[in-house]
Amino acid sequence: MKTKREISGIYFRVKNEVGKFENVVFEDLTETQQDEVMIGRSDEWLKGLAKGLAKNINLMADQFNIVAD
Repeated sequence: MKTKREISGIYFRVKNEVGKFENVVFEDLTETQQDEVMIGRSDEWLKGLAKGLAKNINLMADQFNIVAD
């Protein structure tokens, strides 16, 4: 099981293992759940998701002064 980090702020409403709905950020979803929320989405929606994740990666890198060697 993944450690829930709730970093990106990009939330989706999904059913958990006991059948209750909960809000989970994209990166904390299982790969299957990620596939499910992307099914049938437009190219523009998928681009928006990618850009939102990229923005948050850059913010974290700036905050912690992370650079690749």
